[in-house]
Amino acid sequence: MPRLSDKNKNLKEEAIEASLRPQTLDDYVGQDDLKNNLKIFIGAARGRNEVLDHVLLYGPAGLGKTSLAYIIANEMHGNIKLVNGPSVEKPGDLAAVLSTLEAGDILFIDEIHRLPRVVEEILYSAMEDYKLIIMISRDATTASTITVDLPPFTLVGATTRAGDLSSPLRARFGISEKINYYTIEELKNIVLRTANYFGATIDEVSATEIAKRSRGTPRIANRIFRRVRDFANYEERNIISINDAEKALKALKIDENGLDEVDINYLQTIKNRFGGGPVGLETIASAIGEETSNLDEVYEPYLLKMGFIDRTPKGRILTEKGKRYLKGKEK
Repeated sequence: MPRLSDKNKNLKEEAIEASLRPQTLDDYVGQDDLKNNLKIFIGAARGRNEVLDHVLLYGPAGLGKTSLAYIIANEMHGNIKLVNGPSVEKPGDLAAVLSTLEAGDILFIDEIHRLPRVVEEILYSAMEDYKLIIMISRDATTASTITVDLPPFTLVGATTRAGDLSSPLRARFGISEKINYYTIEELKNIVLRTANYFGATIDEVSATEIAKRSRGTPRIANRIFRRVRDFANYEERNIISINDAEKALKALKIDENGLDEVDINYLQTIKNRFGGGPVGLETIASAIGEETSNLDEVYEPYLLKMGFIDRTPKGRILTEKGKRYLKGKEK
C-alpha cells in the first residue's frame, strides 16, 4: 500500500503536470500529423454543429494523451469528465457518470483497456445510440432493463495497450490515433516552454541535453527539467547552465541514452542471472523488486524502442545491441 507521503507526492506531480498542459492544438508541441487530423475532425464537427466522433488515443505512458483530451474539450467548447479505468468496478459506477453528462461533454476514460468487460458493455449502446441500458434483476430468474436517453457526447479513451481492447469496443471509436515518441528537437522546445512557464532561463544547449535523456517523453522531460532547476536554485541561481544539467543528470543516474538504474538493473538481470534470456517478465520483476505493470508499461516500451530487448513467446531476451550497451557500461 502506498505511503501517505507517496500519495501526496503523486498528487503534487499531477498538479504540476496539469498546470503545464497546453490549452489548444496550436500550443501543443509535436505529433504534427495527429494535430492536423484533429484540427480537421474538430473543425468539421463544429461546422456541422455536431459532437466529435469518439476518439481513441493510444501509445506509451507520458506522451500527452490526457493533455489531448483536455485540448479536445477546449476546442469543442465542452466540459470534460475524467474516469480512470481501474477505478470503475461495477456497471453502476459507470452508469452514474454517464447519467451526469450534458450535451457536448467530453468523457475521458484513462486506461480504458482495464475496464471490466461487464462495465465495458454499458459503453456499447452509450457510444453508438446515446442510450444507457441498465439491467435490473428482480430475482435469480427474472430481469428487466431500463433505457435512459443520453445527450450527444464524445468519449475519449486513452490506453497504453491498444491490443488489449476488445474488438466491439475498438470498433465504436470513429477516430483512432497513435501517439509516437517525440524527437529531441520537439522535447527541447517543450523544455524551453516549461522553463518560461516557471520563469527560469535555460540555454538551448542545456535544454537539448535534457531532451536527449528524456526517453522521447514530454512528462519525463518536464520532470528532469524541474530537478535540474533545483540544482541551479540551490546555488541561488535562476539561470540554468549546462553544468547544472550535467550535474543533475549525474546525480539522478540518468545516462546519455535516458536509461536509469531500473533500466540497467533490468538488462543486467537478464544477462547475468538468466543468460540473456528468454525469461518471463514476472520473473524479472521479482528478481529486481519492481512491479510487473511498471516494467511492462513504463520501462519496456523504451527498451524495445532502443532495440536493447525483444519480446518472444518464451519471454524477454537481451539483444546484441543490449549486450554491447552493457559491455560499454563495464568500461
